[in-house]
Amino acid sequence: MQNPTYRLYGAQISYYSGKVRAYLRWKNLPFEETQADVSTYRQIILPRVGFPVIPVVITPDDVALQDSSCIIDALEARHPETTVYPSTPRQRLAALLFELYGDEWLLIPAMHYRWHHNRDFAIRAFGELNAPQASPDEHLAIGTKRAGPFAQSAVMLGAEPHMHEAIETSYEALLRELDQHFAIHPYLLGSCPSIGDFGLIGPLYAHQYRDPYSGELMRRIAPHVAAWVERMQDPPAPQTGEFLADDEIPETLIPILQRMMREQIPELQDAARVFEEWVASHPQEQAVPRGIGLHPFDLEGVRGQRLIRPYSFWMLQRARDAYVQMAPTERQAADELLARIDGAGFKGFQDPPRVERDILSVRLQRPGAAA
Repeated sequence: MQNPTYRLYGAQISYYSGKVRAYLRWKNLPFEETQADVSTYRQIILPRVGFPVIPVVITPDDVALQDSSCIIDALEARHPETTVYPSTPRQRLAALLFELYGDEWLLIPAMHYRWHHNRDFAIRAFGELNAPQASPDEHLAIGTKRAGPFAQSAVMLGAEPHMHEAIETSYEALLRELDQHFAIHPYLLGSCPSIGDFGLIGPLYAHQYRDPYSGELMRRIAPHVAAWVERMQDPPAPQTGEFLADDEIPETLIPILQRMMREQIPELQDAARVFEEWVASHPQEQAVPRGIGLHPFDLEGVRGQRLIRPYSFWMLQRARDAYVQMAPTERQAADELLARIDGAGFKGFQDPPRVERDILSVRLQRPGAAA
């Protein structure tokens, strides 16, 4: 009897499609991928989801799943074998921190390199995706129109002209740190990938490996990272391997987690403060805008500004909930990791009002509000 097949609607150029595709391949789940062109959005995605967004997965029993983290969690519940979530406290927290880092913070270098170094390639790729039968000249025209909002968002996310050097300095240092780790370990936490690996693969595959300028950069200064990307996209032995014994966090991951703590956590702390003020000034609101204004952030000693995206708080909640809900002995182990990575900011994070995910946005979890 033929195995039931999942349907993935995504794109090779899509940040989060790469995350879901890698997961489906690692879990060895039978799936068919359809590149999301205009007709796919019109005929499949809008009727099923209500918004033009990818990736979308349709399950064999015809359930539509959207949002990369929610897709993975739903499929983990259906296929719990060889889970991507470590069961031990330090590794579980580290994996969720890497997912948060990849999904939300590495958007900055991913969007910067795509739209400030790979722009022509990206525009043509958008054109080919949306109208695969069109001519090269039509691809250019269609891609220019379709790619416009994405190109503009690079600046809104923090890649202002005066920030370019700082972004590249930080990203290239990250590549070298990851390269030292993947020279020793095939995945972040052992011989199988965790949810943290899938968080990192989104930016490091779709934008940084595939796009020509950043792909050459990765292969040149971080060949072990490029090899990890290839393993993640084409796993040599799906559903095998294990996490490191004794809840070990490799020393090679410490500089990377320290980088996250000094770059991303302060930005999230300030964004959470602004968000809390916004909530207090909008007492009747449950829906939250996709952005609530710009705020300053620092990177490599340079100050820029970027959009506050409340969706980031939903991703932050995943890691914070795992930490806060630990039993005392588990919390002690997690605290030992946080001490090693200069994680006092995460440990004492003043959590903003809780949110729940909606399509491309979030809603407040106000007491008494309808679900």
